[in-house]
Formats: sequence, C-alpha cells, structure tokens
Amino acid sequence: MPSPEPPSEPAGAWPFAEARKLAARLALQSKQAALLETGYGPSGLPHIGTFGEVARTTWVRLAFTELTGLPSRLLAFSDDMDGLRRVPENVPNRQMLAAHLGRPLTRVPDPFGTHESFGAHNNARLRAFLDQFGFDYEFASSSDYYASGRFDAALLRVLETWDEIMEVILPTLGPERRLTYAPVLPIHPQSGRVMQVPIRHADPQHGTVLWEDPQTGRAWETPVTGGAAKLQWKADWAMRWFALRVDYEMSGKDLMESVRLSGRICRILGAPPPEGFTYELFLDENGQRISKSKGNGLPIEDWLRYGPAESLAQFMFHAPERAKRLYFDVIPRSTDDYLANTARLRREPENEHRRNPAWFIHGGQVPENAGSPVPFSMLLQLAAVVNAETPDMLWGFLRRYQPHASPATMPFLDRLVGHAIAYYQDFVRPSKHFRAPTDDERAALAALAGKLAENRTALEALPPGERAERLQAIVYDAGRRPPFLETQQDGRQGVALAWFTALYQVLLGQERGPRFGGFIALYGISETIALIEAVLARPADAA
Repeated sequence: MPSPEPPSEPAGAWPFAEARKLAARLALQSKQAALLETGYGPSGLPHIGTFGEVARTTWVRLAFTELTGLPSRLLAFSDDMDGLRRVPENVPNRQMLAAHLGRPLTRVPDPFGTHESFGAHNNARLRAFLDQFGFDYEFASSSDYYASGRFDAALLRVLETWDEIMEVILPTLGPERRLTYAPVLPIHPQSGRVMQVPIRHADPQHGTVLWEDPQTGRAWETPVTGGAAKLQWKADWAMRWFALRVDYEMSGKDLMESVRLSGRICRILGAPPPEGFTYELFLDENGQRISKSKGNGLPIEDWLRYGPAESLAQFMFHAPERAKRLYFDVIPRSTDDYLANTARLRREPENEHRRNPAWFIHGGQVPENAGSPVPFSMLLQLAAVVNAETPDMLWGFLRRYQPHASPATMPFLDRLVGHAIAYYQDFVRPSKHFRAPTDDERAALAALAGKLAENRTALEALPPGERAERLQAIVYDAGRRPPFLETQQDGRQGVALAWFTALYQVLLGQERGPRFGGFIALYGISETIALIEAVLARPADAA
C-alpha cells in the first residue's frame, strides 16, 4: 500500500486531516479501496445542505486520492424505503397522496405523473441536482437494496443480535416508546404500510418477525429479507454501514447522538463504524438555527441567483466545524473569497495548492477561465452607482477598464455581472440611502475631486492595476486632514475609517464598499469627479 502521507502534503486543509483518518483505517483493515457515503431523505427536495455534504465528502475523497493513490467510490444513498409521513405542501394531487400515507415512498404513486413512484420522482430530482454540479458519485436506492437481497445477510444478523441492539436503544427512549419500539418495521402484507408496532418474537433461524395488526388484532409473521420489512432509523444506518462496509460518512451536529448509537450497533453486528466528521449547522440572519420546520433557510436556487456555485462551495469549505450565518449578505464575501483564492492558486507554487480552497473546488485542477479581474463587491458598487438594469451597462465600464474583456473572453466575469445586477436590484437598490456630507466631509471631497482632476491624464495612462493603487493613494491623501486623522500604533498619522465610511454613505448610499481607488479605476476618473461635484452642488442640508 502506498504511503498515506507524502512529504509534500501540507497540513493546513481540513480534508487532508480527514483523509489521513480514512487512509489509516484502510491500512488497518488491509483494504485497497475506500467507500464514502452520503445519505438523503427523498421525502423532500434536495437543498443547500445536500450540496454541502456531498461537496465536503468529495473534497475528502480528493485528498484521500492525493495521499494514497488508492481508488474510492462515493455512494449517494437514498432512504426511499421510508414511509410517507405527511403530504408535502408544494405538490399536486395532495388528496391522492393522503391515501398512501405510511407506505414506502417508492410504493406511493408520483403526484407529478412523471415517474413510477413518488420516491423515483424525488430520486431523479436528487440525481439531476448532483449532476448539475458535476459531482462524481454512484446513486443507491434503499428500496432496491432491500428488495434485491443485498441487505439480507445483514438483516438476519440484526435478528441474531436483537437483544444487544435493544439494550443500546431502549435506554434512550421514553417509557411509552420503550413499550412499542422494535428495530424492525414490517411492511403490512395487505395495506403496504410501514408498521411501527411491537414485535412479539424475532426468529433468526427462520428470518422472520411475529407482530400483531393493532387495528384488526391479526397476527402476522413477516420475513425481514427481500424487502418485506425495513429497519428503524438508527438500526438501519448501522446495518447499512455493516452490510456495505462503509469507510467514511460525515453528518451534522444534530445527528451526533444518532452517530454514536448507530456506531455501537454497527460494532454489535460485527464491523467498525465508518470514520466521520461532524459539521456544524447553519444559522439564519438572526443567529437562530436553520430548520426545515421553521422554513428559515436560504434556498439554493436563491444563492445561485445572486452568486456562482463556486462561491457556495467556498462558503461550505471554510470552517465546517463552526456554525455560520447562511443568509443573502454572505454571498458577496464568499464570492470575493473564492476569487481571491483562485487568483492565489495561479501564483503560488504547486506544493502549496493543496491548502487552497480553490484547488478543492476545482477538483485538484488550476482553472484556466475562472476568476475575474474585478472583485464581485466592486461590480456591486458599480451596479449601484449606474443603477444597472442590463449587463451591457456594466460591460461598457469593464471594457474601458480591461480593453480586451468581453463575455466571450471572460465568461466567468460575465456570470458575475449577471449575479451582481440581480443582487443589486433585489437587495442594494431597496436599501440605498444617501446622506448629505458634513462641512469637513465636503472639504475632503472637494480635495479628492481636485487631486483626481489634476492627475487625470497621468493616471489614465497607467495599467489598470497600477492605476488603482495610485488612485487609492490619492483617496488617502484627500482624507489626510482633521477630523479624519488618527494616530496609529507605530505613532504615525493615518486616515481613520470614518473617511471611507463617508465616501460610501455620501457617494454610494451604502454603509460599506470596496477599496475606493479600485472603484474609481473601474467607474472612471471623470465620472467620479462628476459624481463628487454633483454631491457638492446640492445644498448642505439636502440628502
């Protein structure tokens, strides 16, 4: 087996720490291939958390390949044998679905009429969702695995270890639930519903369970094999790990207790549970935990309207062990973080690539067409100043800033332009509020306009990058006056943040913005002078 830790492997990126755990596991078990898994409940649609879990597992898999050179598989497992617990609000034919409550999702008719079952419909949505982002995975259906017999040996093992499993689960339940709990859920032979009933007797020799229909009182003996029954959640997860010999699966902090209990059951069945990683959950705009029941999450469709998929990947990559706000206002920062990492990836030596999030996001490749010469925050400010309605309004400024830039030569920048306009129109424009400058701010703004006019010809002759730096120096010089002066830690006089805040509030109608020198380089020196002069021409008490 190749060495799991080549000398050039950097220590900084968390997927490599996870990959080392996975490599050590395989070495201990003398395995030559790894199986990584993600789970999916198909009673609803794929969501932003689905993307995060599959993306993060993919990055661990990439790091594992780099460390060991060994093959691996990613299994996207759908729990479509689960019973339909409630009728979703956002589907047609809800009355029809109500007649099938309790039946496995793959035995419920499709309310959309496009697939053989509701489970198959949602599974197709999952696959289309994952394919949209180019994930490399194998799809697995719980119903198929149960019905085909792939779980039969493991299910018989559950019967053999019945008492030990019950000893693990029962202490975690309330008094009433203990009276009815059983690891096995038989499928009713007549109604087809998943039955949560007490099991009178588990017979490992015949591979059956004996139970009673609570409505009719009739006793049934049901085989646990061949899809005639399924397991309760924690036992089901453990059985799957055992049957498939899963090596790695991550999960959210809300499932920590389930992971612990399923791990104990997996050991009872006869195999070590997989290695894993516990990621933190997301918070809404108010710092409250996001949940499906509250409906306080950010739909992935909305993120992809206001930012590229790469920015969502950047958000998921950064500090997965920390709870983070998942709201619209994180999209610009995540986009610029991605752009900065992509630019750095092109500059840094190859042995540094594997600590860079962009390297993981692009599957270990240095992207050729990704990136942008203009930060996303700068595009947002430009859109705000020109009240952008169409991409052409921004491209006129971009071509002047980068003469060779076009949607054809810079497709990723063109995508950012579309996102910037959407974000500006929906979030920035409704909240724009210009305030009138104070007397001190009017003096500093007049000084800035004068310095720009004085140096305009020389500045416009410079390359864009150098021009932006020189413009930033002029912005500093204009603010180097009371009351914007402050003493820095080294004793020198610097420019306070209040000067830049004034620029954003007075000129742009916002609380924050990009480096102002870069904004002037993009917007135009003459245009910025005109913007300042328009503000100064207003009466002192006019906003």
